[in-house]
Amino acid sequence: MNFPQAVPVFLLAFVCEFIDSTLGMGYGTTLTPVLLLMGFSPVQIVPAVLLSELVTGAMAAFMHHRAGNAFFDFRNTPEHRIVKKMGALGYIPRSPDARIAWVLGVSSIVGAVGAAFLAVSIPAFHLKLFIGLIVTAMGVLILARRGSIPRFSWKRITGLGVVAAFNKGLSGGGYGPLVTSGQILSGVATKSAVAITSMAESFTCLVAVLAYLVTGVEIDWGAAPALTLGAVCSVPLSAIAVKHMKLRGFTLIVGAATLILGLFTLYSCSRGTLRTSAF
Repeated sequence: MNFPQAVPVFLLAFVCEFIDSTLGMGYGTTLTPVLLLMGFSPVQIVPAVLLSELVTGAMAAFMHHRAGNAFFDFRNTPEHRIVKKMGALGYIPRSPDARIAWVLGVSSIVGAVGAAFLAVSIPAFHLKLFIGLIVTAMGVLILARRGSIPRFSWKRITGLGVVAAFNKGLSGGGYGPLVTSGQILSGVATKSAVAITSMAESFTCLVAVLAYLVTGVEIDWGAAPALTLGAVCSVPLSAIAVKHMKLRGFTLIVGAATLILGLFTLYSCSRGTLRTSAF
């Protein structure tokens, strides 16, 4: 990629990652279609986007931790009953935010494996419609219940990690909106949910990038440097933005963004149906 091509890619990554690290969603969902419209091929974009999300997700989680939006302590908890029962094999992170990120990350492996087996049997249209309906419903629920405090549930968090990774493994998107909104509806504070999503998605992208490398398929990494650099530059600004937002207003913004992404997904489904029927 030459310099004139790299500049717009850098700027797009900067803007999309600022939105993603601030709201917990929107990087791949927004960036990938725009880059495809610019003439890049999927093999140039998807692995590069995953690699940039791997780097920026981990960095965003660290910056949110530094800013006080979340607290990640991944040291083991020797006194926990599960650790005592399992001995050397037992591992439970110390802080609640780290535990949620860990559960989401482990659950994502199950979802990704399931997606790999079913990817060839589910029509892309039905999958996209399914994701659009779920994200739209979550957006409505967040807006309707933003004044209440939901009861926390580990079962919801575990199921959320599996479903979100399953969707990402099949469609390449839909992770952030599902995980962020699902955490909020499961009783996680909005600012923590955004930071945890960055951490969990970074792990999910690591698994996906390793899968690409293991397959031995030739990959064009030309867009990766501009994408990663642009996204990294926006992360500190997003952490500061989240820190200074009022919680109730921030929850309203996240709910509205979730709803908009869900409706956009449904709209793109209808457009795809129209194009197909026209032929």
